[in-house]
Amino acid sequence: MQHNVVDARISPNGSLDVLSRLEVTKLLNASQGDLYPLFRNSSLAVLNYGDHLDDGRELLKRFEDFDIRVIQEERGIKLALRNAPASAFVDGKMIRGINEHIFAVLRDIVYVDDTINNNPRFDLATSDGITNAVFHILRNARIMRPRTNPHLVVCWGGHSISPTEYDYSKEVGYRLGLRELDICTGCGPGAMKGPMKGATIGHAKQRIYNGQYLGITEPGIIASESPNPIVNDLVIMPDIEKRLEAFVRLGHAVIVFPGGVGTAEEILYILSILLDPANSRIPTPLIFTGPAESAGYFEQIDQFITQTLGPAARQMYRIVIDGPEIVAHLVKEGIEQVHQFRLKTDDAFYFNWLLKIDLSLQLPFEPTHTNMHALNLHREQPPHLLASNLRRAFSGIVTGNVKDAGIRAIEEHGVFEICGDKEIMEPLDSLLSAFVEQNRMKLPTSGYNPCYRLTSQEAGSEDRMK
Repeated sequence: MQHNVVDARISPNGSLDVLSRLEVTKLLNASQGDLYPLFRNSSLAVLNYGDHLDDGRELLKRFEDFDIRVIQEERGIKLALRNAPASAFVDGKMIRGINEHIFAVLRDIVYVDDTINNNPRFDLATSDGITNAVFHILRNARIMRPRTNPHLVVCWGGHSISPTEYDYSKEVGYRLGLRELDICTGCGPGAMKGPMKGATIGHAKQRIYNGQYLGITEPGIIASESPNPIVNDLVIMPDIEKRLEAFVRLGHAVIVFPGGVGTAEEILYILSILLDPANSRIPTPLIFTGPAESAGYFEQIDQFITQTLGPAARQMYRIVIDGPEIVAHLVKEGIEQVHQFRLKTDDAFYFNWLLKIDLSLQLPFEPTHTNMHALNLHREQPPHLLASNLRRAFSGIVTGNVKDAGIRAIEEHGVFEICGDKEIMEPLDSLLSAFVEQNRMKLPTSGYNPCYRLTSQEAGSEDRMK
């Protein structure tokens, strides 16, 4: 199928005006610059907004002739684009928001490579070193807002949701906007776009003109979750672990809408943090919510959490069905508790330094076949560490579902085999089967072939599950 393409030159809009010669060399092209493939693929995802895909390889295939190059000029830099998706342009001019996002991609990729990686100031093998790196990436992007009271609500949820679920997320966002709260999501479509869209109306009614709609993504996932047009602050974190840490360090409350394996990964990530005894005093409002049609979805999530992590995990969140006003009220109330706690402990309003995040949640997990099979999905460990390992299992499934490298690995070596105790694997199998049945694994039009096989262990024997 032929796709309309455009050649163009674009200038930065304040995100990044100059580059060093070394930085330009790294961005030159696939044969000369080691940053080029990362920059090219992330830029293509940004340009492709509106043509919803959840297959990273398919996007690269559709626009295999796309090219983007940095041009040094006397007064700064420009980007030359060849065979770019025409949907990013109106009357020959690139849409301004997409232009901003392209240079946000360039800004973050250059900063991480030049300042974070291989820098002794950032020990990326330690918990404090990783948190320090996350802080500096966010500060460089200028998305933190000091001298303001806590106000940022993180909204998680799937890109493949029903129209009713999308409208519900939009209504919740509207109620949050009326309460002068800002929104942070994974920046894509579906439950990541709905709350932002609703909040814009709430902010408009309150005559708020500087509302923040923050999108946080990473290179491996951006192709399936291209930034939606409402995002006015975009940050590209180096990997999924730093992306997740950025969410919980910046946010003052978390709302979870219906989703699939990516949303389950996010749920397990925050539960691992909340179940850690070191965080027992730190208030972290966490609400699961959706319309009446999503009640069964949250029952399955709730049952899975209780069966695998125990009843203590159930106390870490509240489920609200079909109650946008209730959700907004609870969030506002919870953020006030966060506000008072930060005042008492002298913790920053704009970055949660006190929160302890276990190193197992911070070190990048590479979902190879060997690593997926070796996951510790057994009872003989504290619940917060089991949650961390379950998070990695879901992260691997996300990789096999939508990321180019994961899709290729599955084609070459077969499906991931995930092994664990029977009392953990059976609830996991039930939850994943429900996701498949409800079209929550991938967009409904694309079908789904499982990228995993579950194997249970009991009394020294192994049983393969469906």
